[in-house]
Amino acid sequence: MSEAFPLVEIWRGPFCESVHRGHAVISDGTGRIVRSWGDPGKVILPRSAVKMIQALPLIESGAADAFGLSDAQLALACASHQGAPIHTDMVSKWLDSLGLDDDAFRCGPEVPRDTATKHRMIRAHAEPCQMHNNCSGKHSGFLTLARHLGAGPDYVDPAHPVQVAVRDAFEGVTGMESPGFGIDGCSAPNFATTLHALARAMAFFANAREDGASLRERAAARLVRAMRAFPELVAGEGRACTELMRAMDGKVAVKTGAEGVFTAVLPEQGLGVALKISDGATRASEATMAAILVHLGVLDPDHPATRKRVNAPILNRRGIEVGMVRCADGVF
Repeated sequence: MSEAFPLVEIWRGPFCESVHRGHAVISDGTGRIVRSWGDPGKVILPRSAVKMIQALPLIESGAADAFGLSDAQLALACASHQGAPIHTDMVSKWLDSLGLDDDAFRCGPEVPRDTATKHRMIRAHAEPCQMHNNCSGKHSGFLTLARHLGAGPDYVDPAHPVQVAVRDAFEGVTGMESPGFGIDGCSAPNFATTLHALARAMAFFANAREDGASLRERAAARLVRAMRAFPELVAGEGRACTELMRAMDGKVAVKTGAEGVFTAVLPEQGLGVALKISDGATRASEATMAAILVHLGVLDPDHPATRKRVNAPILNRRGIEVGMVRCADGVF
């Protein structure tokens, strides 16, 4: 078993002040490891970085077509959104189409991550609801699938048909039986897997085609198309997923997850990427993913979205540049 690899350094003047270590894997469509850092066999909880996998049964079951879901809704089903009106208005209409309201969710309320929305609600003395939860798009998909299957309301129960279908899809595309699960922040089970298996799953999405032989392949291709077409729904303004996908002109789909997880789907290269920062730092996961995408030739190293995250200046409160976030020596 390999130790966590030093991936990102935080410099202040001439001193390396912090080092973030982790694991990362690039896989091709056959499951072959193209390159890795740290331990490819590291078992992790992928958190929200696998929402595209959790959305597969929504399409495979026929629910997406039965309820006439748009690509925008499919992108939202894969999202960790900001709770801005662009997100919550769509969620509200989606619930209305199901004849449901906010009480049907099992994700819990969350203060919007969108600053303007949060401040507006504070001024109005308004309380956040479950639609503001960053996972409410995914849960809208779960509710749609539950309705299509004629299943009960407790769709986050690991034994519920929705989550049984999610686990089947998860193990199918990762190519291994999950060793277990943890309960995510939104109350849904989050199935564990290895970094290699997660990268292999992303490579499956990268190589999927809408005219593919299997229903799962066609479903995966459809979700990738939706994510690439609507990066603003997958995350939101100022967020890494949205900014990086825009910087790559929608050629690559990326998805962040809590505790330093990040995944990427590169259709033109047929590659999948998965990474995990050991200490869970978002700044390190974003820097590492941006650096890998630059290394793979799909992201301009000088694009503002890149420079915001890797080789990024650290400013003090007077706006003076005092340090830098950069890849550790020997990463590339």
